[in-house]
Amino acid sequence: MADSGRARAADPDAADSRTSSPLTVKRRAQQSPGLGPKYQSSAPGHCFKKVTLTKPTFCHSCSDFIWGLIGFVCEVCNFMCHEKCLKTLRSVCSCKTPSLIRVPVAHCFGPAGQKKRFCCVCRKQTEGSTALRCEVCELHVHADCAAFSCADCRSCHLDGTLEQDTFHHHWREGNLVSAARCDICRRSCGSSDVLAGMRCEWCGITSHAACYLSVPPGCTLGRLRCMLLHPACVRLDSRNFSKMHCYHIAESCSRDLDNFDDFDPSAAVSKDGQPAALESGKQYLKVFDGDDAVKRGFFRLVSIFRATRNEEVVEAALRAFYLPDEPQEYELIEVGSLQRPHSDDILNRNGNPDNRGSLKDGGDAWLLRAKPQDAEVIKVYASWPRSGAAFVPVSISKNSTAASVLTEVLSQLQRQEEDWTRFSLLEVCMNSKQVQRQTLTPQEKILDKLQEIRKVSLRQMNQTRFYIVENRNRAVQVDLLIVGLPPLLSKEEYVQLVQEHLAIKSHLVTISHIYASQGAVSLQISCFSEAERIYMLAKDTSVNNKALTSIVIPEIVHNKLGDDVCPLLLFVNPKSGGMKGRELLYSFRKLLNPHQVFDISNGGPLAGLHTFREVPRFRVLVCGGDGTVGWVLGVLETVRHKLVCREPPIGLVPLGTGNDLARILRWGAGYSGEDPHHILVSVDEADEVLMDRWTILLDAHDISEDGKDNGFLEPPKIVQMNNYFGLGIDAELSLDFHLAREDEPDKFTSRFHNKGVYVKVGLQKISSTRSLHKELQLQVDTHDIPLPNIEGLIFLNIPSWGSGADLWGSEVDGRYEKPSIDDGLLEVVGVTGVVHMGQVQSGLRSGIRIAQGNYIRLTVRKPIPVQVDGEPWIQPPGHIIISAAGPKVRMLRKSKQKQKKSSAGVKDGRSESPSSSDRPT
Repeated sequence: MADSGRARAADPDAADSRTSSPLTVKRRAQQSPGLGPKYQSSAPGHCFKKVTLTKPTFCHSCSDFIWGLIGFVCEVCNFMCHEKCLKTLRSVCSCKTPSLIRVPVAHCFGPAGQKKRFCCVCRKQTEGSTALRCEVCELHVHADCAAFSCADCRSCHLDGTLEQDTFHHHWREGNLVSAARCDICRRSCGSSDVLAGMRCEWCGITSHAACYLSVPPGCTLGRLRCMLLHPACVRLDSRNFSKMHCYHIAESCSRDLDNFDDFDPSAAVSKDGQPAALESGKQYLKVFDGDDAVKRGFFRLVSIFRATRNEEVVEAALRAFYLPDEPQEYELIEVGSLQRPHSDDILNRNGNPDNRGSLKDGGDAWLLRAKPQDAEVIKVYASWPRSGAAFVPVSISKNSTAASVLTEVLSQLQRQEEDWTRFSLLEVCMNSKQVQRQTLTPQEKILDKLQEIRKVSLRQMNQTRFYIVENRNRAVQVDLLIVGLPPLLSKEEYVQLVQEHLAIKSHLVTISHIYASQGAVSLQISCFSEAERIYMLAKDTSVNNKALTSIVIPEIVHNKLGDDVCPLLLFVNPKSGGMKGRELLYSFRKLLNPHQVFDISNGGPLAGLHTFREVPRFRVLVCGGDGTVGWVLGVLETVRHKLVCREPPIGLVPLGTGNDLARILRWGAGYSGEDPHHILVSVDEADEVLMDRWTILLDAHDISEDGKDNGFLEPPKIVQMNNYFGLGIDAELSLDFHLAREDEPDKFTSRFHNKGVYVKVGLQKISSTRSLHKELQLQVDTHDIPLPNIEGLIFLNIPSWGSGADLWGSEVDGRYEKPSIDDGLLEVVGVTGVVHMGQVQSGLRSGIRIAQGNYIRLTVRKPIPVQVDGEPWIQPPGHIIISAAGPKVRMLRKSKQKQKKSSAGVKDGRSESPSSSDRPT
């Protein structure tokens, strides 16, 4: 069951590295077994062999250096260790991992980062171009190893089929940070050289592989428990949806793993990229594990010595497919003839041993088959929580049916008095990409079923198990949120649109919520197939030339949340901050429940707010620039009346260019790689403050056709402001920057580059004059305010402007009150031009103080550039009114003590998120 891309066990590279050529990732070669003594260990599944080491090698058990020339390597999974570690070994071989799963959960594979990681299947170092990682847990695999991984991802919600018992630790081996320490012995357990150590993916505690079984099984969820959405509080009927759909993960992040299963026979190359030379006396065999593999051309290369006995070749083939069974139960059949070989020496059937023609195409093709059995023992798992063993062994024969198996299982579970017809036998295929369930009929012959699965794929049989489930008539309810409809329509009009474009069946679908201001409706569907049809149809449907977005919404059982739990709702803009949002999204999904982390580019903030609509108390964390924060605050304002928690406090992770609001709230000038775990702890310890919001009414005169031809775009009639509102030269620079970014968005991925473009645009405007004071008439609190000779007018709600500049200034002036974000006043400041703005940015000057008030009225005589929180446009002539926008919003301000710790760079190795170091440099 060895990894087919690895070198021979005796080769030192088999212990510490993977071939560097991308083509060799697809190559699988296995040495012939039985040629040397095997060494037993305390961990199941391993097949250890003594090897001679010629390069520095580390033990996968204790992660210490192996001194001397002798090491012990597993021929199945490449586990390397000292001789002394064989007796205390706890790490199970990759071929046995499917048997350790209690509740199978599929993975969400996406492309891995460039950081050095180790494959959890073959234990070799991954390569960036061919590596995958689960978007929900810490599983890292090679693309061609993904098919041999099992469905052991975190269970983040209840799906109504298989119930989980007491919430246990979810252990994942390896890929720990170098500073990780064992929770039991307090010694270092992290390693950057091998796959070693264990980590709970919920609470984050780390341990040695030899120590983790001493940790109490119950998981407390660790430091983030108070903000984590407990899996037992989330329900989701997701039978027909993949995990990508359930967790709102962009499908572009996934890969079609079926493509990685296809093998290119020409890919058998050596480490230097040259064709692998065949050793004297050896030959490669193509081995298929079933009819499905033959159809798809997916085979494994097994290298064996000539004149190797049939049983030894079968054993090597089993290892190539990570199958832990005995070779006596299997046989090899030649694919061409599908005839069983009569000779013990398979290679004698190849004709002349020196015939090199058969080597050019990779050797002969063979099909690995399970020998027919008259009787077997299967393991049947209980779908409900129970103490003791996880499964019940049941002996079956040719006459055994699902009904007889159910009767035997109930008898062993001491429930023989119950009617077996109240139960069903469920077949579960634990594929790493998707967990497939099928209910067997009572008359179905179990032995025939097993032989049918093995004929299709032995690998699939190794990942198939049976559950006894209680028959329930549980009502199906799937919630879909449809976003992208025209806004501000009546309920009847939305019903008509949904009927027209999605052809919903009224007896299966009801509209539960309507968000007219956002152009969205929530559908409750009582049929899985109908929900899947609507979901897929909505993705390909447009209304008024605007594409619809369909989002699967889980149900949060809010009455199960603890009194001390205030779950965190996260919005991440993956396009902000030079694409750093993508890695933050990945990290937060691992630290928390992915159902509380939302990609804001997929459906906007409404999806998260609708999911949390019945949660009585929660907080919000927005990861993005000032525009993203304004977007979330705007949507929250419009749907507030539909939320039980109408004023959730909001924290920030600054990913944009200016980040002025984040500066005022002490979250920093920009995200610079801080550990995501520390960010969440800071949010939990942050202070709540109030902040004013303002409504800007843009009452423009009627735009003539001439104005439209000149590029004067009519802005929205009402906009919300959080930071500042600018007219004139300030807005003109923002508009030029905005247009440049729209023309070439790929170049604007760096905060440093963005500021450089601002400087360049500003230099081009140094000599321009507009005499803005002649084009505006200002009224503050019913008083007419004369304007000085200025080129820009800015209205400030926060004491930060243009990436941290203090435009108002710190001088004490008896005419005005000290500015504050919750004083209900706007500061009106003027600038004389680009040079003045540059002096303000450098701290040499401040702006020209003009007024301070809570009601502003402006008259614009000519078209003029304006910008609100960095969003610019050309404003036609007319009136502009600024007034308070209802209640103040609650914001989270980072505590000073936490800010000092972060600036000092203090890091706790135990709490550091392993995914935080997975960012590309």
